[in-house]
Amino acid sequence: MSELFLNENGLNDKMSWMQAGYTLPAFDREKITANTKKSPKWIHFGAGNIFRAFQANACQKMINQGLMDTGLIVAEGFDYEIIEKSYRPMDNYSILVTLKADGSIEKTVIGSIVESCILDSENDTEYSRLKEIFENDSLQMASFTITEKGYSLVNGKGEELPAVTADFENGPEKPQSYIGKVASLLYARFKAGAKPIAMVSMDNCSHNGEKLQAAIVAFAKKWEENNVVEKGFTEYVENPEKVSFPWSMIDKITPRPDSSVEEMLAKDGLKDLEPIVTSKNTYVAPFVNAEESEYLVIEDAFPNGRPELEKVGLIFTDRETVNKVEKMKVCTCLNPLHTSLAVFGCLLGFTKIADEMKDEALVSMVKTIGYKEGLPVVVDPKVIKPDEFIDTVVNVRIPNPFMPDTPQRIATDTSQKLPIRFGETIKAYQASDKLDVSELKLIPLVFAGWIRYLMAIDDEGNKFELSSDPRIESLKSVIEQLEFGKKYNKKELEEIIKPILTDKTLFGVDLTEVGMSDLVCDYLVTMLSGKGEIRKLLDSLK
Repeated sequence: MSELFLNENGLNDKMSWMQAGYTLPAFDREKITANTKKSPKWIHFGAGNIFRAFQANACQKMINQGLMDTGLIVAEGFDYEIIEKSYRPMDNYSILVTLKADGSIEKTVIGSIVESCILDSENDTEYSRLKEIFENDSLQMASFTITEKGYSLVNGKGEELPAVTADFENGPEKPQSYIGKVASLLYARFKAGAKPIAMVSMDNCSHNGEKLQAAIVAFAKKWEENNVVEKGFTEYVENPEKVSFPWSMIDKITPRPDSSVEEMLAKDGLKDLEPIVTSKNTYVAPFVNAEESEYLVIEDAFPNGRPELEKVGLIFTDRETVNKVEKMKVCTCLNPLHTSLAVFGCLLGFTKIADEMKDEALVSMVKTIGYKEGLPVVVDPKVIKPDEFIDTVVNVRIPNPFMPDTPQRIATDTSQKLPIRFGETIKAYQASDKLDVSELKLIPLVFAGWIRYLMAIDDEGNKFELSSDPRIESLKSVIEQLEFGKKYNKKELEEIIKPILTDKTLFGVDLTEVGMSDLVCDYLVTMLSGKGEIRKLLDSLK
């Protein structure tokens, strides 16, 4: 067996790679790199797994088919070590391992990323290169997968982040905040002739384009107010014929690189595969494992043109349709089911989402939340059928035994997810003349489960580690009053957790106002009463 090295030199041995079952880039990478340096068209911010598994693969398909003659540039602004340790040592190559539900595996060497950049305003070389890219006439779009938190200018308490405050005052020369840096690059494009560009959020969050736009416009306005930029910058970023902020809906599961996949690649002879944990606790590897299913629906608003990505499966449509698809997925057909499984998976000791789909009570729970409680308020977006989408989620995607996704990963930032993933459904029931909030029985169960989860004690009374979440600290004073194993009077319990039940930022609604707090407390009384009570409750509801 030949040794395989993932870099430019190692990939010269094409025969060994192909004999080991890898699909290689089918293009002259040197030529594509030269074209990209000269006339960049697409830069992406956020060098994580979803980007390497989806956008980079889509770009590779385009280049392979002769539909693009330039590659992708990636920029990382949160954790520079990802670029330094996982991109550049491999000459920006990576491996996509597609784990299919039928048990088959596809291994693809991704070579479409031809340049990696570090979004560091203190590094003149790196930052000058990024400005150069943004000043180029040819640049059509900057896309983003920086997580929903990446667009926020405030912390979990709603207080302006210190770096943002400083950036507002100091201007675009050496900003420290993520969005401040992006806004400064856009300002470089403005100064170079107010050139058009699409700023495309591809993050998995509601109205993602609107979030990015609001953050960028906030910077432009503050900078103009403070006289640290030329007049007209705000007008530029608010003119959709110059700078657009398309909405999009993305869906592809790309869990953390899994040890079983690492072992498989090592057996193929691949060297230097060891995952790296950066100083910012990012877990990165030269490979990405991902499911086969993928959806990316984008508002077709590109003032400087765009690649014909519809030819490799992306869907371009209008904003209203994107919104419908996004609401279908985020509020009903996938994300709420994932969050439900994450919460109860942690409480019941599961370490794989797929294993939860062997549990009758949990399958019954997600089917009820999806089909019975969510589907009645979904507006059919036409480009994807809701019932078929949820069928695939429940029967193929989540149960895929080869997808090493964990409830612990999905439980990250749950406080930020609840208002969209469940709150929107509650609001739709409120607005309906045919439906009533009192018909919702299992969405309140998830709310109760999440409050119980925040105690960091599982159903057997054992402690576990909570996944990271910006609201944990602020909720501690309430959660610490709860006692595991206590038989609560419902009114007593409701009084203790009232600050949580009435917090619209947590659930999208005040649970007491919509008449849901009573049922949440009923469930929570049971869940707190002793060992095994969560399991009994779930079994009784199936």
